Amino acid sequence: MDYNFNIHNTTFYKSAVNEKGLPEDLCDVVFTGKSNVGKSSLINKLLNRKKMAHVSSVPGKTATINFYNVDDKFYLVDLPGYGYAQRSKAEQKKWGAMMDSYFQSERDIRLVVSLMDIRHKPTNDDIVMVDYLKGMGFPFIIAATKKDKISAKKASENIEIIRKALKLSEDDLIIPFSSETGDGRDEILDIIDQVISEE
Repeated sequence: MDYNFNIHNTTFYKSAVNEKGLPEDLCDVVFTGKSNVGKSSLINKLLNRKKMAHVSSVPGKTATINFYNVDDKFYLVDLPGYGYAQRSKAEQKKWGAMMDSYFQSERDIRLVVSLMDIRHKPTNDDIVMVDYLKGMGFPFIIAATKKDKISAKKASENIEIIRKALKLSEDDLIIPFSSETGDGRDEILDIIDQVISEE
């Protein structure tokens, strides 16, 4: 598949905790989701790397915004996971402030990929995140992870459950994804290619 970027030419650029540390030279493609939804695994699969994004054994451990430079064309932005029950109130407040500071920093955000576990109905945190993206006007898609864990029939049924819970239209994209098989990888890369090519 030919894209306007070389996905293999990706390097870790930097981590940031507030708007003062954000790089400004490229547009952003952002990945967000619950702490145990498989975000690092999805990013690694997209990049065809095993350990580019760190897969933590402790959910919720990542507490920085991580930027990966993809071929000097865009930043792949890995936001810290939300909804981790054992995070303290102070940590949750800090996480919320970090997210607000990022999303309100007037960055060139071309796409937000919001991850949900295809096996389960969206959590309240998932719904709040998608409502926030809608309210802020950011373009987004849903990556429904762990597709390989359930049957094709069940996956199809659960996609509709997710769509209904998030109050999405038929035009809103939900892409079933598996970091094991790579299903959904090409579709996500196609969309990234489209959005970063827009003037």
